[in-house]
Amino acid sequence: MQYHVWHALALLGVALAWPHLPDHTWLRVAGWLFVAGLLLFCGSLYALALGAPRHAGLVTPVGGLALILGWLALATAALRA
Repeated sequence: MQYHVWHALALLGVALAWPHLPDHTWLRVAGWLFVAGLLLFCGSLYALALGAPRHAGLVTPVGGLALILGWLALATAALRA
């Protein structure tokens, strides 16, 4: 659950940074990566906890990669500002 909370806060940070940064390209990328990561990573973990078949966990690493790439995109947006 902590993954979900921290990355939801990161998504909120993307939304709050939107009006303050001139170039929205990296922020847009970060936002979509956070959304995809939350759905795939946290969603698959929740599904497994609720009794989904084990193969539902195959998308978990893809979601984790999306979250990592989201942080990199957010850092890129911050460095380019």
